[in-house]
Amino acid sequence: MNTVPRRGPVAEFFVGLWTVMNFTRRLIVNFIFFGLLLLFLLVMLAIAGSGGTKPLLDNTALVIEPTGPLVEQFSSDPAERAFKHAMGDREGDEIQLRDLLRVLDAAKDDERIERVVLKLDRLQASGMASLREVAEAIAKVKASGKEVVAYGEMMDQKQYLLAAQASEVYLDPMGGMLLEGLGRYRQYYRQGLQDKLGVDVHLFKVGEYKSAAEPYVLDAASPQAKEADLFWMNDVWQRYLGDVAKARKLDAAKVAEGIDQLPAGIAAAQGDLAKYALQQKLVDGLKTAEEVGDMLAERGAADSDAEDGYRQVSFDAYLRHLNAKINPLDERPQVAVVVAEGEISGGEQPPGRIGGVSTAELLRNAREDEHVKALVLRVNSPGGEVFASEQIRREIAGLKKAGKPVVVSMGDLAASGGYWISMNADRIYADPSTITGSIGIFGLIPTFPRALDKIGVHSDGVGTTRFAGAFDITRPLQPEVGQVIQTVIDKGYRDFTGRVASARKRSVEQIDEVARGRVWSGAQAKERGLVDDFGGLQDAIADVARRARLGKPGSYQVRYLEKDVPPFAQFFSRFAESRIGARLFQHSALAQGLAQTMLPRALPQTAQDLRFLESAIEPTRGVPVKALAYCFCGF
Repeated sequence: MNTVPRRGPVAEFFVGLWTVMNFTRRLIVNFIFFGLLLLFLLVMLAIAGSGGTKPLLDNTALVIEPTGPLVEQFSSDPAERAFKHAMGDREGDEIQLRDLLRVLDAAKDDERIERVVLKLDRLQASGMASLREVAEAIAKVKASGKEVVAYGEMMDQKQYLLAAQASEVYLDPMGGMLLEGLGRYRQYYRQGLQDKLGVDVHLFKVGEYKSAAEPYVLDAASPQAKEADLFWMNDVWQRYLGDVAKARKLDAAKVAEGIDQLPAGIAAAQGDLAKYALQQKLVDGLKTAEEVGDMLAERGAADSDAEDGYRQVSFDAYLRHLNAKINPLDERPQVAVVVAEGEISGGEQPPGRIGGVSTAELLRNAREDEHVKALVLRVNSPGGEVFASEQIRREIAGLKKAGKPVVVSMGDLAASGGYWISMNADRIYADPSTITGSIGIFGLIPTFPRALDKIGVHSDGVGTTRFAGAFDITRPLQPEVGQVIQTVIDKGYRDFTGRVASARKRSVEQIDEVARGRVWSGAQAKERGLVDDFGGLQDAIADVARRARLGKPGSYQVRYLEKDVPPFAQFFSRFAESRIGARLFQHSALAQGLAQTMLPRALPQTAQDLRFLESAIEPTRGVPVKALAYCFCGF
């Protein structure tokens, strides 16, 4: 007969301890499971029930109060944006141009929207082309008979271009607003890099106007750079003055005179910037935010529960109303839109950047998708790597070869590599104030032997040929090596101008006359045959739909092709946007702490320039230098 041996007291203690620990573990797991189950049920209830939107009533004011930069494409994922919005955290926000235009266009015809209120203090506007598109959309709302009221505390001249389109513009009595003109100034590093640090930067380029890399080799802008910049900037600025004068029913020359006489005018106003803006007829009155709110409450439907005392709907809430009407099962033929925004780099790149692989893949998907009948490429880019630009251009050519028309819509900036990816389109649209051109190539190689010598470090060794290790940046750059690099850059320029000539059906000599790295406004580019027509994104969409014979608007759908969002991110963003999700996250200290660590921090200009220099010298297989088609031509 077998007997079970009895455990000793020590063994019994550890067995009991293990039993307690095992029970505790199962209990914790069960708590987590049921907690997640409860959260899931709340999500389903929120999405199926309220959906985060309230019914839109009659006599509602649409309040547009954008926070952050105006962009073509979000640079963060939907889950992160929804997460931060749910907590009321607006720092690091972005507003998509397409969303703003869509909201204004819908409000124009929506009988429930009585008026539009613009609060533009926190808008970080970018270039003039996108602002002019928004300004035109605001003007259409006003032309439809609806009142547009703009209010600001401190407005810059870019924000004011939008405010000027309103029926009435009000400024805080203690606020300010100045028109000052356009300027473009950069830091120059030759003395700091070469004389102070001992870093020798070797520049190889084609085109006397190709000034993107000048800050690394000069102490001040070259005469050619100043000549070219002032030429296109004056064109853009005169158009700005004309737009403001037209909207405010003023004389453009008088507006310009007011800027020229700024010191005397402000002195006469005893330093009161708001009063000076009123005297110049740039605003209609001086009111506090509370006074504007009271005025709108008297004109519209009073609502004691609303922030300013009148019935209103926010931009985000109104956009959700519009998105709720989208039919996910729409079977109409598609015009695809691919956004190419930011610098052009090799490989896969996140949103807000253009990748030679990732952007080309989106274009290839459009070519292979039988539902996509035509494509619009929306370009807002200063350019970047030549090879990555060529990868994208080839896909544009592939779409056309497959029988799918392609039209380019240029945004604020489509220069250098941004023009490279645009040139093969069936038609190129730009705003007169778009910045484009800059057809040129350059390469940069910094060498560090003198810098290393300052700290007693030297490079030495052997090679099987005189060119082995010749591109090592710790060694002096030999003249023969510089000759090789310049030959490569010359070839890149021939490729660029040759492809433009072929695409634009011009001779290489004709293209060279308007190339050589020179930057043009959209109006100047059209005069020189680099752009086909003036217009915005909607003009480009209508054009490409006609080319594909898709019929009248309404017989086709417009679909933005972007990287697929993981299912969990979609699920999480819908939950965070719901009212239940918002309340949950607003009271989560952990969530707020995580959000603070994810907030982007803007780098100073110097850090950006040095980062660009670092990226320019990253080794590339098979070539002595990374050829760049890049333009530092913003303002």
